[in-house]
Amino acid sequence: MKSNLSIHNTLTRKKEAFVPLKAPFVGLYVCGPTVYGDPHLGHARPAVTFDLLFRYLKASGYKVRYVRNITDVGHLEHDADDGEDKITKKARLEQLEPMEVAHYYTERYHRAMDALGVLSPSIEPRASGHIIEQEAFVQKILDAGYAYESNGSVYFDVEKYDRDHRYGVLSGRNLEDIVANTRALDGQCDKRNCCDFALWKKASKEHIMRWPSPWSDGRPGWHIECSVMAKKYLGEEIDIHAGGEDLVFPHHENEIAQSECCNGKIFSRYWLHNAFLNIDNRKMSKSLGNFFTVREISEKYDLQVLRFFMLSAHYRSPLNFSADLMESAKTGLARICNAADSLKHYAGAAKEAEMTAEEMTALEEAKNLAKKFDDAMDDDFNTADAISVVFELVRLANSNVNEDGTKAFVQSLLDELLELGDILGLVFETKEEILDEEIEKLIEERQVARKERNFQRADEIRAELLEKGIVLEDTREGVKWKRA
Repeated sequence: MKSNLSIHNTLTRKKEAFVPLKAPFVGLYVCGPTVYGDPHLGHARPAVTFDLLFRYLKASGYKVRYVRNITDVGHLEHDADDGEDKITKKARLEQLEPMEVAHYYTERYHRAMDALGVLSPSIEPRASGHIIEQEAFVQKILDAGYAYESNGSVYFDVEKYDRDHRYGVLSGRNLEDIVANTRALDGQCDKRNCCDFALWKKASKEHIMRWPSPWSDGRPGWHIECSVMAKKYLGEEIDIHAGGEDLVFPHHENEIAQSECCNGKIFSRYWLHNAFLNIDNRKMSKSLGNFFTVREISEKYDLQVLRFFMLSAHYRSPLNFSADLMESAKTGLARICNAADSLKHYAGAAKEAEMTAEEMTALEEAKNLAKKFDDAMDDDFNTADAISVVFELVRLANSNVNEDGTKAFVQSLLDELLELGDILGLVFETKEEILDEEIEKLIEERQVARKERNFQRADEIRAELLEKGIVLEDTREGVKWKRA
């Protein structure tokens, strides 16, 4: 196991040596998506970032239990609202049941993650499957005196918690400032104070997503689900909790408050947050017309290029997405893949013989580069420096491998390159060109699947073709295709 891994802890605002609670076991919890639409670039960055974390911890010898939740329970934008949540709204617009919407977009999220090279977590719990546990958790907070019931809803008493502990430890905010920047109660709200947040929210009879509870038919609050599922699968105290920096406040701040007053222990030892992703130096927004789904990006680029692009910057640095930067990433990744293809070619034809002195010297340099790669990753997962090391290895291979190389030498360099790629979740190989007749055959199969209302298979074929660089367009004249 690694003994020199350091992590920047959002909680302490400094880099710390990573010491698990029960080495070699590591408990990792990451907030997953709310499933009411296709995953977009904002979903892709944390998924790739913490997949990298998962991969490197495992490569370092740790036994990792990685939990990433699916939020399939619709939550209201504000505790005082009695309107529709996003899942229910989507269901109404598409004339579906809310759980149909949640299931459909969960599957689409999984397909996008597969195409990005994101590994499945060890456990992927769904909020809807843990309602009983959430109710029990709320009751425990009530019993501890840190919550109150009001007209069928249950709210967390932030002021009481702040007096006994301190609210705002993760975000660095103080309660006075939070209150000053929170909208005032409108007289119709059941909360005592504007900064209190819902643990359980009463739902009207018109709301489809509601469950019985001791307080009312309703739904759990947004923050409670993660506290509950983290506790169930990782324990009352966990090693790492991670997510996008937009979740620091209020989501993660509230998780800490409700978990620690409920369990009486530190909730998470380390908190990791990835920085925002902007589009052409502007915040991604549908209103600005710069909102891109992963699927839309896949119509222009292999998603390995998107992953490579994201890992080319440190996860805590803001990342700017642009066509020029993606083209640069595409070129860079192609350079590495070409080097890997060349090594495979030479390894297949190389002679069986002892390595020469020059080859042994070059191989020693390659091992030093692998150590340099590890040092970069040990320094708070510095993938920008790690990828620079990969390019150094490519230059070494290109300068020292030819048709006269020994099999042992060439294969060793290839293995080293592929191993670094595996840690990064990148497949260093040039994809085979798909033939026109293969495309037409798959399109025909897709048309049959659509006629039979087998939409899952139709989507799989579209995704398969996109993976191979083929974009389908459904037009009035029929299906057309082009190479991306």
